[in-house]
Amino acid sequence: MVIKKGAMVRAIREKLEGSVEAQASDPRFPSYLFDSAGEVLDVKGDYAFVKFGKVPTPNIWLRVDQLEDF
Repeated sequence: MVIKKGAMVRAIREKLEGSVEAQASDPRFPSYLFDSAGEVLDVKGDYAFVKFGKVPTPNIWLRVDQLEDF
């Protein structure tokens, strides 16, 4: 799957849990990563910068293989 700027995505729990990203920070990811749509703001290499939700939440860089269309 090709992730492009403006796409609506959500994180794939199985690919995010136990990943290098999970080991580098708090492994308890908020449910909105998996349950709500996030908008891809930028793509650089294997990573996408995603904004989740309508409430103030931090934007996050995730590997594109950890995302799926929403």
